[in-house]
Amino acid sequence: MNKALLGCVVGTVLTASAISSAALAQERLFDEVRIGVSGSIHDKKTFEPGLFPSATVFFDPFDQRHAESFLDHMLRPRVHVGAIVSTSGGANQVFAGFTWTANVTDKLFIDLGFGGSLTDASLDNPNDRPNVGCRAQFHESAAVGYNITENWRVLATIEHSSNADICDQNDGLSYAGIAVGYKF
Repeated sequence: MNKALLGCVVGTVLTASAISSAALAQERLFDEVRIGVSGSIHDKKTFEPGLFPSATVFFDPFDQRHAESFLDHMLRPRVHVGAIVSTSGGANQVFAGFTWTANVTDKLFIDLGFGGSLTDASLDNPNDRPNVGCRAQFHESAAVGYNITENWRVLATIEHSSNADICDQNDGLSYAGIAVGYKF
């Protein structure tokens, strides 16, 4: 991992920790922590070998926890901050954005997320794939989750980052995996 991205990851974790400490002291803004692992789901040209551990912290500044109707849930997204790290020297990224949650049943739920990310993937070497074209990317995610208990949950996840053809290259980064969450 290059030094700039490592600095971003450390800064993200420290900022999330500081915000969550302040939030717990005042209101319940710190909502959930997720740890996961995923793999690349690209074709041979842009496939990245290895595993991709991830960590995501969720905040609830709009009080989604107390939303009652479907529309109320959609108007109150949670805020997320996280990182995905390559175990094989590939693309790493930090990301942030909004997550909307829809409960299907008391136990089953669906998450949809949208925001932005910064990556250290290749920008200009045509032989070094994936070649993402620019550091700043759009970041989308989706998950189907199951609440094991009131606090613990397990999720099947999918994530994608790309620049939407704003830059010359746009191989994108796509992963599918599993995650475990702890809801406070």
